[in-house]
Amino acid sequence: MFKTIRADSSHPDFISLVKELDIYLAYMDGDEHGFYDQYNKLNNLKHTVVAYNHDNAAACGAMKAFDGETMEIKRMYTLPAERGKGMAITILKELETWAVELGYHQCILETGKRQIEAVALYKKSGYTIIPNYGQYANVENSICFKKIII
Repeated sequence: MFKTIRADSSHPDFISLVKELDIYLAYMDGDEHGFYDQYNKLNNLKHTVVAYNHDNAAACGAMKAFDGETMEIKRMYTLPAERGKGMAITILKELETWAVELGYHQCILETGKRQIEAVALYKKSGYTIIPNYGQYANVENSICFKKIII
């Protein structure tokens, strides 16, 4: 069984997992990694969730305010050995619950089309594809999603 905690981007286990995520994304994104990396800094993320399996940090996710009613989901990652156990869904639900508690009404996110598992997770979790937003508007590899959470 696993447990989750709420934290912020200064939590050492969140930082450790995000380092693993960045290595994974550098491989997956290839030459495009520099573009995506500039939008995924840890500076002052106030809302992060870390999942633990037997007291070992195994997965994480974060969110930040996009506008007055929308939170943007960021930095979702599960260690390869821990995948398939439901941690990502649990983290996503915890972030959505937290967003509602903070008064937000919807979540948006961006992922790469090559992250097939992530795309499947978001669709399974009730997210719908939307036009690419913001810095992702004209990025061919990006796919953006939205979910109403209230």
